[in-house]
Amino acid sequence: MINFLKYRYATALVSLALIVAFGVVATYRYQTRGTVFTYSVDFTGGTQVLFKFNTDVDTAAIRQILTDNGWANPMARPFGDNEVLVRVKEFENDATGLGMRMQTVLQQAMPESGVTMIQTESVGAGVGVGLRGKSIRAIIIVLLLMLLYIGLRFWSFAFATGAVIALIHDGIIVLAIFLFLDREISNNFVAAVLTVLGYSINDTIIIFSQIREFLKRRTTETLDEIVNKSLNYTLRRTLLTSFATGLPVTVMLLFGGEALYDFSLALLIGIFFGATSSIYVASPIMMLLYPKHKLAGYGNADVHSRDAMGRR
Repeated sequence: MINFLKYRYATALVSLALIVAFGVVATYRYQTRGTVFTYSVDFTGGTQVLFKFNTDVDTAAIRQILTDNGWANPMARPFGDNEVLVRVKEFENDATGLGMRMQTVLQQAMPESGVTMIQTESVGAGVGVGLRGKSIRAIIIVLLLMLLYIGLRFWSFAFATGAVIALIHDGIIVLAIFLFLDREISNNFVAAVLTVLGYSINDTIIIFSQIREFLKRRTTETLDEIVNKSLNYTLRRTLLTSFATGLPVTVMLLFGGEALYDFSLALLIGIFFGATSSIYVASPIMMLLYPKHKLAGYGNADVHSRDAMGRR
């Protein structure tokens, strides 16, 4: 039997290091850029244009060309094979017309590049801010509902708190890795985070259900022994579920193209840390908060019943 709890302090240090690094990098980005994350046009508002080039191009040169022609603080990043996604703060109902003007400017500055406009998207600033606020509220509501569900499901503050802190941990880790990689925060990312929260809570519920079942049947086992036995008992299911969900997501990450890359990357990170947090975050926190008088009461009825049957 694997002694999972033996490594709980080491894994706690790893999680703490990632969270501290997240805070440091977030502070640095805010000081240098004025914003922590790179948001998609869905959240910032403006116009987004996808260009295709016949040759490799330098995104810094594209930003400079657009700046010289009146577009303030444009963003340009590689999107696919010789494709560049350009975003400007300017909003127009005729996004195609704005894209054509940008294409003309780029073609004149880089005639050998053979630039072609593939796609345009335009979102008003007010709409973008509204979507960002709704996304944050959606995640908060999900966390509160899950806290309520776990609390009612197990009728225990310790179980509910352990589960929700594990969910918050998973969300922070996914955000941290996207921040380290400077990936874009979009509607797809929010959908992936909500999916990860649902996946993680499912794994935690399975483990907690097994812990509660063993608690009811315990005689002389300690809480550490019960939790460790429960983790080993559910390990096979956890591994099989993680593999079954991780395999198609990995395929989507490798072959789905840039449009699905961020979504599948967030899912893959969440699947890994969701499985580990159920073991090394949710369970240890539950153990820390679990009332000792309840632990003493569990299993006593079964012990008394067996003693009475033995005396007969």
